[in-house]
Amino acid sequence: MRWGARRHDGGRDRSRDRGRDRSRNRDRGRDQSCNRDRGRDRGQVAIEYLGFIPVLLLVALAGVQLGLVAYAAQQAGTAARAGARSASLQPGTAQQGCAEAVSDWLAGDTSCSAAELGEEVEVTASVTIPSLVPGWDFGQAKRKAVMPLDDTPLDAPGGQDG
Repeated sequence: MRWGARRHDGGRDRSRDRGRDRSRNRDRGRDQSCNRDRGRDRGQVAIEYLGFIPVLLLVALAGVQLGLVAYAAQQAGTAARAGARSASLQPGTAQQGCAEAVSDWLAGDTSCSAAELGEEVEVTASVTIPSLVPGWDFGQAKRKAVMPLDDTPLDAPGGQDG
């Protein structure tokens, strides 16, 4: 065919179109088989999420338990300082000072022991670490605090009351 001449079919080369039609049919077959596979895979993502939920819950549980351990340790430190302050002002009141310093839900599991060391008092506070998993024992958080003993009694003139 001569350059610039027009063809009866609108100028299209049919041999090229046949090749395109074959590749279109081949792709169409792939699309149909993919659709068939997709039908069998329906719900696969939901099953995968169901398998992942226990792992996610365990990680969340471990994070909350770690927070409880840190909170119990912080409360033990607060109890030890409050007990030492109380025992330095009035000997024998360390346990009361410890119990008043911690949260109400931990107060029943808090114990303090005081020891006078010359002109100082050392108080050791123990707080039982709460557990989210029944049967697991995480022990106790223990902290110590030392305060100097107060020289003047509370009822003496110039003491804490007057």
